[in-house]
Amino acid sequence: MAGYHIRQIVTVGEFGTTSKIREEVEELEEALEQDNKILALVELSDIYGALEGVAESLGVTMYDVKKMAEATRRSFESGERTPRT
Repeated sequence: MAGYHIRQIVTVGEFGTTSKIREEVEELEEALEQDNKILALVELSDIYGALEGVAESLGVTMYDVKKMAEATRRSFESGERTPRT
C-alpha cells in the first residue's frame, strides 16, 4: 500500500462534499492509531481543507465557520444555550 497509511482507507471523497471530510477523518483516526503526531497534523490540515471546500460550496467562508464554532464552544463550556425567540 502506497503512502503513510497502514490500513486501507475505505472512504474516497470528492472535494467540496462531506464525503471528503469523512475520508480525512478516517485518515486522522488511522494516524492516531499509529500514534504518529506528524501524520495526525497532516490529516488535521487535510480536514481543514475539506471543511473549507464544503464551506465554499455553501457560500460561506472559514471565518464564518470559526465565528460559529466560537459561539458553539461558549455554549458547550457554559452548559447553556440561548433559546430561540
